[in-house]
Amino acid sequence: ALIHAATMVTAGIYMISRSHFIYTIAPYAQHIVLIIGLTTALVAATIATQQNDIKKVLAYSTVSQLGFMFMALGVGAYVAAIFHVVTHAFFKALLFLGSGSVIHAMDGEQDIRHMGGLKKHMKITYLTFLIGCIAIAGIPPLSGFFSKDEILMHVFNYEIYGQVFWFLGMLAALMTAFYMFRLLFITFHGEFRGTEKQKHHLHESPALMTIPLVILALLSAFGGMIGLPKIMGAPHLLENFLEPVLKTSLRAKPMIHEISHSAELMLMGVAVIIGVIGIIMAWIYFKKYNPNKQLNGLLKMADDKWYFDEAYQNLIVNPLFKMSAWVERVIEKSGIDGAVNGVGRIIEVGSTKFRLLQNGMVGFYMFMMVLGIILLFALQILLK
Repeated sequence: ALIHAATMVTAGIYMISRSHFIYTIAPYAQHIVLIIGLTTALVAATIATQQNDIKKVLAYSTVSQLGFMFMALGVGAYVAAIFHVVTHAFFKALLFLGSGSVIHAMDGEQDIRHMGGLKKHMKITYLTFLIGCIAIAGIPPLSGFFSKDEILMHVFNYEIYGQVFWFLGMLAALMTAFYMFRLLFITFHGEFRGTEKQKHHLHESPALMTIPLVILALLSAFGGMIGLPKIMGAPHLLENFLEPVLKTSLRAKPMIHEISHSAELMLMGVAVIIGVIGIIMAWIYFKKYNPNKQLNGLLKMADDKWYFDEAYQNLIVNPLFKMSAWVERVIEKSGIDGAVNGVGRIIEVGSTKFRLLQNGMVGFYMFMMVLGIILLFALQILLK
């Protein structure tokens, strides 16, 4: 949970933030970062909407949220990116540990198609998981709302197609609310779809597992207080804390223009409405879940992860395997091994032939001496 939520996967965010002075003077490089971040957020979100492994949904959600962070970096909003790293650490660690609690109760089962109705058996896990889902969906006053809203506001203010990027970012936010509450409804609501053995195994996790969930739920709920928007009149504690490190970017944001309070309120309202729409869509689609429903078209492609694995296998892995097999056969065995073994064979054959000169017969030695003297005389005459 720690690796997925706050450490390894967010190392790139930290790196670019610490290198902000380079990116600030390279606006077109920032623009590329923005496009890559937006693409990542959208593609990973579409994949997450169709996954059935509870941990895969959260893993692709992490990739999508990384896309939001890179969108912030792409528009020079480094504080907003770090802010989302912090809040994401709270609710994503909560969700991963919550999924662990569910897997523990399900006797190792991770497929949400075999779950359902866990709410009545796991009240603490359900409540904390719900708080995590609300936070990542961007519903106020939970932490995810403040960090995601700050990112999207900066994207909206971006001078190069800012409104277009904002719209696509809102689409990713809509899918975020949809796939997280899809996961919640399928896992915790409805009828239980597992085996009888799993049904008898269902129970709330012990305090060792639920206490961290409660602590992370509180942080997910109130962690956004470190970055309240200026429209509320409260200080942005995280911006003040990071000011010594990010002072270059905080004082110069050439690609972002100021926004009025009314426009900021409007953007907040739209963000909340989008999150609520995503939740309602998930409820409509999955309040009566059919795990055997066949997917086709774009949904099937999203379920198959847009065939990225197959493309990677066919375009990179298979050619590398074939090339390495050719290198082994031609260069390794025929070339390198052939050269090494050839040296050994030359020495072996040569020593076998030269050994004939040392046969122990005195008459042969005398003959060779006379032959050598004749050759030396002949050589001396020829050189004259």
